[in-house]
Order: sequence, then structure tokens, then C-alpha cells
Amino acid sequence: MTAVRVKMGTNGRLVVPAGLRKEIGLADGRSVLLEAVKGELRVRPMEVVVQHAQDRLRKFLGDKKSLSEDLIADRRAEADPE
Repeated sequence: MTAVRVKMGTNGRLVVPAGLRKEIGLADGRSVLLEAVKGELRVRPMEVVVQHAQDRLRKFLGDKKSLSEDLIADRRAEADPE
């Protein structure tokens, strides 16, 4: 873990030093999630947040590759006239 001291700027702006941005994969225009956790500010790229959520949910899929494919198949079956 890298720690760097910075000062809060005008209107609450923080400048994340280049080394830290590179370390966590931040680039101009990327979306991030800001989260307050036990008095600390967490900054995570949205791609990392989404990947983490997908990894946590994957254990519920079993052998299935995609829940969306199952959902689409269910909707088509419901819409199919008998």
C-alpha cells in the first residue's frame, strides 16, 4: 500500500499523484466509486467494482455461463403463444 500526503484544494478537490493513479489504474475520464469506510475515503475504478461484484455472484451461477441468457429464454417462453 502506498501512502502520500496531499492537501485539500478549493471546493474539496484532491489531486491524486501520478504514481497512485498508475498503481490503481486510474486514467483521465474513467469513472470511479468513492466510498466512505470507517472514516476513510476509498477510491476504486468502476471496472474493478463491477468485476468484484461479478466474481462474488459467480458462485451462485453453478455451471451456467450467463444469467441474462436464462432470463431471455424465460421471457421468450412466456411470450410464445401455445
